Order: sequence, then C-alpha cells, then structure tokens
Amino acid sequence: MSTGLLHLHSLLRWVILILMLVSLYQTFVKSDKIKSSSLWLMIASHVMLLIGLYQTILGRYGWTNVPEGTSVMKDGFFRFYLVEHPTLMITSVVLITLARRKSKDLNYRSVKTLLLISLVLILAAVPWPFRDAAIARPWFPGM
Repeated sequence: MSTGLLHLHSLLRWVILILMLVSLYQTFVKSDKIKSSSLWLMIASHVMLLIGLYQTILGRYGWTNVPEGTSVMKDGFFRFYLVEHPTLMITSVVLITLARRKSKDLNYRSVKTLLLISLVLILAAVPWPFRDAAIARPWFPGM
C-alpha cells in the first residue's frame, strides 16, 4: 500500500502542475473559467495533501518509522521529507485554497499572485531527479 500511495502522490504532482498552469493562464487572460479550473486544482491539491500527510506520519520514512537516535534536523534526507517538504507543501495548499476563494469573486490580481507564490513553493519543494541523490525521485513513478 505504501508504494502505491507513493506512486499516486508522485503522479498527482503532474496533475497539480498542469492544473496550476491552466489556472494561471486563465488569470492572465481574465477568463471566467478560472472558477472551475481553480476548483479542480484545489481538489487535487487537497487529495495530494491527505496522501502526503499519511506518508509523513505513517509512511515508510514517516515520523513513526524514524530510527531511534536519529536527529531529524541533522540528517538531510529526514529533514527534507519530514520538515521542509511538508511545510512548503502545506503552505502552498493554503495559498491554493485562498486563490480558489478569490477566484469566486473574479479577483484576478490576487489569484495570480497567490498561484504564482504557490507554484514557486511547489517547484522548490518537489524532490526532482536533479536534486541531491538522497532525496531525488524519478520523473515518473517506477522509473
């Protein structure tokens, strides 16, 4: 089950990035469709958040499985996956949710700002393949 959730979590990053780009495009052209695309973005990000929180707490490398005597903040792997990644991603989901609220009022400027900040946080927190070998994940699961 843990591997399946990890693969789903990894695949959802692409769904969220695509929906984020669609929503950003719609804010730049000031389309009324921002209401529906921001809804799908918010749904996908909340599903991703729930899967990620499960993995952070109970997953293979979650808080319940940290080896005794390991200092989480001194170990780069655990610091990234248990502190940095969850903090940045929770912040980005909060910003996506706020952007969804602003999109109902068609406040394009606020939506654009919130989504751009969220996109930067997501891009910084994703364990891309070119990052440090200890935290890198492949482009697609199973590769």
